[in-house]
Amino acid sequence: MCTVVIRVPEGAGEPVRLLAVRDEDPARAWDPLGAWWPDRPGTIGVRDRLAGGAWLAARPADGRIAVIVNRAGEPAGERIESRGAIALEAVEGRGPDRPRTLGFHLVESDGAEVAVTTWDGERLQRRVLEPGTHMIAHDEPDDPQTARIAAWREAFAAASTDADPWWADWIDVLAESGRLDPGDDRAIIRDNRPHGYPTLSLLACVASIRPGAADVRYAALERPGVWNALTFRAAAG
Repeated sequence: MCTVVIRVPEGAGEPVRLLAVRDEDPARAWDPLGAWWPDRPGTIGVRDRLAGGAWLAARPADGRIAVIVNRAGEPAGERIESRGAIALEAVEGRGPDRPRTLGFHLVESDGAEVAVTTWDGERLQRRVLEPGTHMIAHDEPDDPQTARIAAWREAFAAASTDADPWWADWIDVLAESGRLDPGDDRAIIRDNRPHGYPTLSLLACVASIRPGAADVRYAALERPGVWNALTFRAAAG
């Protein structure tokens, strides 16, 4: 039940801004943002140690980033594969084609456009996002029936991404949301166990993307599902 906030600029030459919060089982080990794939030089990401894939992947020198967000959906009569390679392949320019995975939203940008590819277990749908501020969670992008989107999308839209650092005002919104109980449907920093899932918010990444250049940074929460002030750092290694 991860959350992605993304701002698509009005004008050419302005950067795409992205904030992504990852929810996962704390017992499932991960590695922070870094270059963990020797067979993919130039690629960095947040690696899932169990499957070896990435929740978020980027190729900074190419100005490409991709984040995968779980959603409902299961392919019928097929062996289920990990979603971990999808973001890694996306930043290399290979989109999913009839995946054999559980459902997902793939949020990706090359700095020129932002697209969301949705797999519901039966069909793939790709949409290019219009200029503006968008939120993606486990339902449809910008879905007003998703409580955290209804609660916080307008606040993110009103917040500047021209501060120093650019993410400062967005993190203020995230901090305000962190005052909610993490089991609240409106919460972005989440404890999903009351909803039947073993996942809690673990970390966040921010990214600024232009054609040919992406700056991506990472910060982990001190305790799963509990807000604390975040210090974003560049990739390890």
